[in-house]
Amino acid sequence: MAYLARIEPQTSQPFAFLERIAPSVAAPEFSDLEWSVVRLARRDGLWTLRPYGRIRRFFRWLTGLGINPKLADPRLEAIRRMAVLSWNFGFTVPGRDVVDFVAAGFSKDQYELMVSSIRAALTSSIQRNVQ
Repeated sequence: MAYLARIEPQTSQPFAFLERIAPSVAAPEFSDLEWSVVRLARRDGLWTLRPYGRIRRFFRWLTGLGINPKLADPRLEAIRRMAVLSWNFGFTVPGRDVVDFVAAGFSKDQYELMVSSIRAALTSSIQRNVQ
């Protein structure tokens, strides 16, 4: 009956806990170019994310307006798409779009940094308009 055995204080040894060193994780960051894409995406509408339909293609052909809001670099386009969604919906972006953002080479921490910065910008602009 080991549970009845007394523990003597003079024979007890202190535990030697091993210090766990947390791996050094670099803080999430974006380049200046990527931040500028996030800022410019504020003016893009949700319609810029949808593929062109027949009517839209016909209108572009008829008027000769060849404006294409998509960026040539797939990585920057992934930031633009996520930024447009985040400017409109905040953290309530559908999971598939977040998966596409991470698949483009970004981390979840970078996603959270971007959306937090967008929310802070929206909050500060609302406070400026109220005062």
